[in-house]
Amino acid sequence: MSITDIGPRPQAFDLETETLENPNYRTVAWSGTYLQVTLMSIPVNGDIGLEKHPDTDQFIRLDRGRGRAQMGPAKDELTFDQEVTDGWCVLVPAGSWHNVTNIGDEPMQVYTVYAPQHHKPGKVHQTKTVADTDTDDEPAEWSVQPRAAADEHA
Repeated sequence: MSITDIGPRPQAFDLETETLENPNYRTVAWSGTYLQVTLMSIPVNGDIGLEKHPDTDQFIRLDRGRGRAQMGPAKDELTFDQEVTDGWCVLVPAGSWHNVTNIGDEPMQVYTVYAPQHHKPGKVHQTKTVADTDTDDEPAEWSVQPRAAADEHA
């Protein structure tokens, strides 16, 4: 991989290539004042993790693999259920419980756009376990953030 998060400065890179070559569960590729781009590699039978961002809209695009996108108003009421594959996007409204599970036979390569910024700029999590236990993964102080409740995870 050749991408480095340079913060809220102009940036251009081959997003598809970087997404396909990303070996990590999560790599923060670019952090702006109002949005952030992350690259993700979800292993076979793995998932992004059931969660809810109260004040963050999210755009997820698959560049490789096959997944199952689920969303709903409560973690036990996922009323949206859609199989997604290469080229599909998943649009997650703020406040929706959501998860994307890899149901294919190869790693699922995705990129995500958060608005507002959601992770520490430049943060790399090699695995979901590392990400789930990271206590130093907050958005930059210079980013614009809502004054609301913290994310929830199932």
